[in-house]
Amino acid sequence: MEKRNNGQHAPCNALMLNRIIFPMVLLFSVGVLLVLICIFLAAEQIGKDNIRLRTFTESSRELHNPNRGFYRIYMYEITDKKVNYKKVIADQFQDDIQTDLSLIEVNLRNYREGAISEEGLDNIDALFEELESLEKGLIVRFLYDWDGEIEKYEPENLDIILMHMEQLEVILRRHRDQIFIVQGMFTGNWGEMNGTQYSRADHLRELTGKLMEVTDESTYLAVRMPSQWRRIMTDERLRGRELRRKDILSDPVARRLSLFNDSMLSDESDGGTYGTEEYGGAGVFRREEELAIQQTLCSVVPNGGEVLNDNPYNDLSEAIEDFSRMHVTYLNDGYDQAVLDKWARETFQGEGCFQGMDGLTYMERHLGYRLLITDTGILEDKLRNSLSVDIVLKNVGFAPVYRAPQVRLVLHEEKENRMFFYEMEGNLCELAGGNEAEKTLTLSADIALRELPKTKYSLYFSIVDPASGRHILLANQEDEKAFGEVYDTQYGYCIGTVELP
Repeated sequence: MEKRNNGQHAPCNALMLNRIIFPMVLLFSVGVLLVLICIFLAAEQIGKDNIRLRTFTESSRELHNPNRGFYRIYMYEITDKKVNYKKVIADQFQDDIQTDLSLIEVNLRNYREGAISEEGLDNIDALFEELESLEKGLIVRFLYDWDGEIEKYEPENLDIILMHMEQLEVILRRHRDQIFIVQGMFTGNWGEMNGTQYSRADHLRELTGKLMEVTDESTYLAVRMPSQWRRIMTDERLRGRELRRKDILSDPVARRLSLFNDSMLSDESDGGTYGTEEYGGAGVFRREEELAIQQTLCSVVPNGGEVLNDNPYNDLSEAIEDFSRMHVTYLNDGYDQAVLDKWARETFQGEGCFQGMDGLTYMERHLGYRLLITDTGILEDKLRNSLSVDIVLKNVGFAPVYRAPQVRLVLHEEKENRMFFYEMEGNLCELAGGNEAEKTLTLSADIALRELPKTKYSLYFSIVDPASGRHILLANQEDEKAFGEVYDTQYGYCIGTVELP
């Protein structure tokens, strides 16, 4: 009888199989490794001599960049009478060549009892059409009072204000690229939301909700006091003394609702903006608490206004410290002149390229964002046949870039005038500036060399404002002898050269 195996020879069969497979796997692995080594050895090596990078240091020079800096105020009362705004704007702005922002006050007092007429809307549209010819961002404030007599001019029914907002939607959306902020909620003396009958939390929320509906998502809104900001919020996490940046960013209202303060540094309470032992109100915290809140809030949304009343709170060193915490982006260049003149007489005593500069110039240089390249690097990956380019930045201004710019690396080959573009990874809006000025951010881009002709390239770093299309200037001092002019209006900042063999 034939005996069954019962598996006695299975281990022997497995052993024989392993003896056959293992050498084959080993041979295949060695083959793959040899192929990779051949590819590696065959790859053209760029070499250090073919890569040259600039050395960047900080400069104190003036930078004209979008949506930051000093502004001037322009006032327009709307009527049914047709206005030649082409001439009006040309006359008003002919000497305004130093600012990159304008505060446009549009007075609607003539329509306090009902709808804005077609003639009135045509005038508002014509005004904004003409403002489009200016390379200036706009802070827009619709109001009913210029005299501190809001009870005479404000509509008696909230629905009229809401209707005016709805009527302006087409204009506000059409000019969204130029409008940086809509300031105030159409209410209060001088449009500053004080003295108004519409100050309750439900009024504020209704006005804010309507204004958010009729404006583009890229347009910031602004209220006069941090306490008003908190009263508008419905999320309890946004109403207390401690804010978190991630909570602001996750709330659709909070991430668009900013602040303006036309009594900056005027006294302990900023003219009633903050509470004191003598002054207070529902949800109004004291100065130190409100400054801490602005430090977080205004790393996400803008802050600006006017300084007021020459006093120790706006001495230069104190003003720099508070503006750094408040992340101040914009400031009236004509008010309060006594404070501005005081800054012009004072001297910045800190270290670095600003040492010895007058205080007013120092403040202008630091309003908003001031981006600085601190380091660059290129790493060759021979296996992937690619280059990895890193650019390290700081923001030494008081405040962030709020509208995320387009950030690219540009390779330019001059002989054939060929350009290659690479998006850089990293979020510039994370650089809050102010008291976080030492924080750095590394932007990166990978370049696949197999896609490029073998020749010499200039490497440019390009930051472009999405609304205006303007290149954002950087606060660097460069070695122009080795590379020539560092900035090109078409390509951006030259960070170096690379030659592909």
